[in-house]
This record gives sequence, C-alpha cells and structure tokens, in this order.
Amino acid sequence: MADIITMGSDNVLHVPDEPIIPFIEGDGTGVDIWPAAKLVLDAAAKKHGRSVAWKEVLAGEKAFNETGSWLPDETVESFRTHLIGIKGPLTTPVGDGFRSLNVALRQLLDLYVCLRPVRWFTGVPSPVKHPELVDMVIFRENTEDVYAGLEVEANTPGAEQLRSYLAETFGWEIREGSGIGIKPVSEVGSKRLIRASIQYALDHGRKSVTMVHKGNIQKFTEGAFRNWGYDLVREEFADVAVGWDDCDGKPGSKLLVKDAIADITLQQVLTRPTDFDVIATLNLNGDYLSDALAAQVGGIGIAPGANINYVTGHGIFEATHGTAPKYAGQDKVNPGSLLLSGVLMYEHLGWQDAADDIVRALEATIADKVVTYDFARLMEGATEVKCSEFASAIVDRL
Repeated sequence: MADIITMGSDNVLHVPDEPIIPFIEGDGTGVDIWPAAKLVLDAAAKKHGRSVAWKEVLAGEKAFNETGSWLPDETVESFRTHLIGIKGPLTTPVGDGFRSLNVALRQLLDLYVCLRPVRWFTGVPSPVKHPELVDMVIFRENTEDVYAGLEVEANTPGAEQLRSYLAETFGWEIREGSGIGIKPVSEVGSKRLIRASIQYALDHGRKSVTMVHKGNIQKFTEGAFRNWGYDLVREEFADVAVGWDDCDGKPGSKLLVKDAIADITLQQVLTRPTDFDVIATLNLNGDYLSDALAAQVGGIGIAPGANINYVTGHGIFEATHGTAPKYAGQDKVNPGSLLLSGVLMYEHLGWQDAADDIVRALEATIADKVVTYDFARLMEGATEVKCSEFASAIVDRL
C-alpha cells in the first residue's frame, strides 16, 4: 500500500515498498524527459518488487498558468511532508518574483547540500582524452554565499545608504554608482556541508575530501570555510580522518581532508583529475565546478543533481540543465540528467539494486550506440533515436 517516507528517530529514512513521491514535470522539455525517465524508473523498481506512487505537484510555467503562482505553497508543503521529490527543469520568471525557482526551493526547505556526482559512462562522447579518470562527487553549499541574494541595485537610495554606512563604519570607500552585494558564509553552514561530505566519503570508501575555496583573497568568508573544515576534522572525525597539515600529506588508513584554491582547481580537475575525489565547496565555486566537470564527461545533458538536508531527511532530485523550450514537445532531447537524478534518488532511498541496474542498462544502450541526437552527432555509426525510444531501449536492457 502506498505510504509516505518518514525520518525515524534514528536519523534514517524509513521507506515503504510503495513510497508516495511528489514530482514536478518541468517546463520546456520537461514534457519529454519526465515520461522517459519515469518509464525507466518504474521498470527498475518493478524488477525488484517495488513501485512508486507518483504525485504530481506544480511549479514554473504550468503552475503559473493554472494557479497564478510560480511556486504554489501547496507544492512546497508537499515536498516538506513527503520528504523526497524529483523535478524537471524550471523556467525562472523574468522581472518580479523569485530570482530562481530552484534556489527558492533550496532555501525554503533548507536543502543545504547540492550533490553532484560526476563520472564518465562508457561510450559517451567527451572533449578530453581520458574521461574515464573523472570520478568525483561535489558537495556544493546551497544556502549561503552570493546566492543568498543580498544585493542592492546601483544608484538606488538603498545602495547609497549602504555605501555611506560602510564608509562611515568600516572606512570602505566603494565607488559611487555601484551595485553592492553581501556574501554571508557561516560556521554552521560551512561545517554542516563539510560534515556531510566527509561522512559521504567514509560511507562510500572514498580516499579524500578536498575543500575548494578562494581563501587567499576572501580570507574571512572562503578562508574561514577552509579553517572551519579543518577544525571539524579535529573535533568530530579525528579517529577516521585527518587534515593535510596534521599528517604531512600521509594519512595512513584515514580519510585525507585537504584544500585547494578555486582557480587552480579548475585547471587541475582537467590536467590531474585523479587528485580529486570528493569536493566540498561554497555555492558559486560549486556552480562553476559542477558544470566544468560535467563538460569533461559528456555535458550537463547527463549530469545528475540532488538537493539534500541530511538532518531533516528532505531531498529534491533534479535535472541540472535548462528548459530548452525550442525543443519542447519534439521527443528529441536526452533524458539522461533527470534519469540519473532518479538513480541518485533510488540510492538515497536505499534501492541500490534498482539504481545499479539502471546505470548498467544505460551504459549498455550507449555502448550499442543507440543514443539521442546530442550524442549521435558526435559518434560514428550511431543510431539516433527519440527521447522516448532511448528510454525504451534502456528498459529493454534492464
């Protein structure tokens, strides 16, 4: 019987065999990729004697057209009540309203981890020589940094008031006519993100966690993020992990926690990818790194993503690309990003067997060169198929 997922007093998700999971179809190509992803997710669950009771909730253009709201309260409440959900890409309204519906959901539900695993699937076209060396998991802080949206527009009374205050109080001379933004980075926000990344690395047998930051310049925000991370290792993980400076780079059997400057990291993930395993970083750095790494393994068309609060149990799993409205309804685009986000969701629920089956079937389909147009144009001898046909081909290989 269908039932909701709950969070037990043991801080473990309790998942029935038929969980009720809210979904947002998504704008633009959401009408194509959601049915395709759902087909595969349902088939994999059924293979292992399970099923999902999907519950549609509204956000984006479909919500606005039907309710007059881009993000109805009922949708937020449904995600809050059911703990776990999945969504396609959403349009960000221009002008009034949320800066981003995705950011709004993350902040309203305090989904402080943006989880972005990046790995290569055999046969996927890549612009680099050795994409198989890329196997990283990014933990991007989701609630702070410049994404907090604490800005005042140039040449407004608010901007001039803040500019004057900063000059009088701190002696900061900011050029007249400037837009001004505030970049909050807290100890609580930093430690809970880094804590989650370390626990993930330990649970999954990873060898290192790298804290990526720009602390050489932004000393009291990104530099503090780094320092709080090393403090956390000493305070909570000393028996199983060690910071770089505390072991001279020789961790023995312990998990190694190290740090790297953001700009050099963007170079080294390309030139020395095996140096990186789990990455913990702030919001803006994480945005850059996630997309840059996705390009090395085939693009964001197959890049999964999740937004998680490991304390409350809430998680929303999402396609990481845009809505691509010019392709909407053409049954054309690659459903891989949303499907692999569903794989992440199944793993989070403890349905590892179904998740593994989807990945194997996806790789087998691509290895047979049965692919959507984005891959077909880059592969010799490929059979180009529609979005729905690609999903059916994956199911055939389950």
